[in-house]
Amino acid sequence: MRRTLLPLAAVSASVLLLAACGEQPAEQAAEETGLGEGPVQNNLSIVTGGTTGVYYPIGGALRGIIGDNLEGQTASVEATGASVENIRLLGAGDSHLAIVQGDAADQGFTGTADFEGSPVETYALAVLYPNVFHAVTLAGIAESNGFECFSDVVDHRYSVGDIGSGNEATTNQVFESLEIASSDLEIQQLGYAETANALTNNQLDAGSWVVGQGHSGITELGTTEDIALIEMCDDERDAVVSGYGGYTEHVIPGGTYPGVEDDVATIAVWNALVVPGSFNEEQAYEITKAMFENIDEVVGVYAPGEEYLVPETIENSPVPVHPGAVRFYEEQGVDIPADRLPESADE
Repeated sequence: MRRTLLPLAAVSASVLLLAACGEQPAEQAAEETGLGEGPVQNNLSIVTGGTTGVYYPIGGALRGIIGDNLEGQTASVEATGASVENIRLLGAGDSHLAIVQGDAADQGFTGTADFEGSPVETYALAVLYPNVFHAVTLAGIAESNGFECFSDVVDHRYSVGDIGSGNEATTNQVFESLEIASSDLEIQQLGYAETANALTNNQLDAGSWVVGQGHSGITELGTTEDIALIEMCDDERDAVVSGYGGYTEHVIPGGTYPGVEDDVATIAVWNALVVPGSFNEEQAYEITKAMFENIDEVVGVYAPGEEYLVPETIENSPVPVHPGAVRFYEEQGVDIPADRLPESADE
């Protein structure tokens, strides 16, 4: 989490000021202000992920779209630990828009998993593209350890992803669905670059990349090392898809990454652009409209997402759609599932 250190006197003054103004976390403010009734935010903070991932450049494209098309509005892009941290930043009122994985958004909304007892009710502006579960290793390691199905990683060194990331949340959910306890592996919590380095230096046997297909980090690793992707076998996919988290089956086509010539069966989860419930309804409409009117700028930083970056993808939203965004989709003739309409729009 980002922190700013202030002198003691400044901290005291800040505490007094906050007490006088009654400043509260975004979710408490949403309850008192009403869904979509918050003030317009002229300087928007977009929280994303690590600088080597896909979230960060997509955030940069959104920053440009907002600055170029919405009068009087600017945006900044923040690199973070990704989904779980991003949802917490929204809930604390420290950011305005977040790119997150759908399973983490659902857990935040329902107050489960990492958000047990502390729900954060975010609402979707758009659904972006599916994140694909990649279990990455090196070909030599896969051969020597007999990695044929995902569960074969038991008793080995495995990176679940950066601390507090959606990558970690998804991997932990996969373990739970497959009844794999954390004590069954030697768990490490490494970011993508650190996972690649650990594999190269024989400090790790495998690790998860829950990312957009064609991820540059995996591609880069495949140009210097003989990589392998561990398949999720039929019974494993069935267990994960039928379990918690809203996952779908997915196939990574052969040739997507250097040296990986065969198709690899796995699972996927959808990514979404979300805001807190109090986010201004008119501003939500304007941002959603501007994004799709300039979607080529988003495709420009993540070409594999082109087929998914259309209004109709909102039907895969992991949480209710914000009222301002609902208005945009209605104008486009897109039907939103009834269980994804906000309460105010469904009454």
